[in-house]
Amino acid sequence: MTPSQQPADNASLVFTKLAASSYGIVAGALILAAWLHLGTLLVTVLFSLFALKKLFCFQRRWLAVTLFTVLVVAALYGFGFFLNRTIKDLPDILTKTIPHVVSYAESHGFELPFSDLDELKETALKMAHESGGYLTTFAKNAAKESVMLIAGIVIAIGIFVNHKPKEPKENLYTHYAAIIRNRFRAFYHSFETVMGAQLFISLINTVATTFFVLATDLRPYAGIVIPLTFICGMLPIVGNLVSNIFIVAIAFGLVSPQMALGALVFLVVVHKMEYLLNSKIIGGRIRHPMWMTLIALILGEYIMGIPGVILAPVVLNFLKVEGSRYAVSEPQY
Repeated sequence: MTPSQQPADNASLVFTKLAASSYGIVAGALILAAWLHLGTLLVTVLFSLFALKKLFCFQRRWLAVTLFTVLVVAALYGFGFFLNRTIKDLPDILTKTIPHVVSYAESHGFELPFSDLDELKETALKMAHESGGYLTTFAKNAAKESVMLIAGIVIAIGIFVNHKPKEPKENLYTHYAAIIRNRFRAFYHSFETVMGAQLFISLINTVATTFFVLATDLRPYAGIVIPLTFICGMLPIVGNLVSNIFIVAIAFGLVSPQMALGALVFLVVVHKMEYLLNSKIIGGRIRHPMWMTLIALILGEYIMGIPGVILAPVVLNFLKVEGSRYAVSEPQY
């Protein structure tokens, strides 16, 4: 356990104006990233550093960078494959699913704005037309986010390669710079802890879902369901909810309501097992009340979008860990 991860009962440091200013700089950097819409850049840098450090072996940084580059290329290829399968299979999924959904809704007194795939397309096009310039805005945002991804990867590699810049002997500048650098390093450690746990949870969920999909009539759509489960699993709480809704909807539309119920029961059991296993392995390092996590996720999404959802539990863990490092001079009530 690093010094920045000491529990509260070992708190020994005194909170000073210098410490307050260093935390203020970290907070200012996060606020600036949100204000300038640089959330994707920040998250990409953190994820890339996380991957580079995991790949660092034999004390050869160039080897880690090479492996990371190969991993990025493979991930891009896999994402392209996922998009290709989605574009090919999604119309078939919707064609078979929509009639079942419409029939079930009508039998239970619900009225939907569409009855088949063609009407769904018309509704979607009407909504896009009424939104005015939505597709143009989407294209611009996609191009911007792609640039942010590339820039984030390049920045992370630069930080990783130049991890220990040479500094002159101790002076006022180097003293303050070292403290600020330690704060950002502590923030990265919180990201590493939270994302490591989230990655582990996502892998468990993906493996379990893979066995379920391959053992049922959902097998033809494994190329969509399995990658979607892993990608969504990286988002705390809401990610699993999205992937579960998609899986249950496919089971309902392509197989039967009984199959959908079975899928729902299976997914609930898997997530309960994940919760117990996560509690044993991760322990109290990132445990927060559910209501606090949900509020953080809502605020993170409102302020920074999807990057905010990813960073919300990281910020919570950072506040918890760093707050546990400082003692109080007298009881606070």
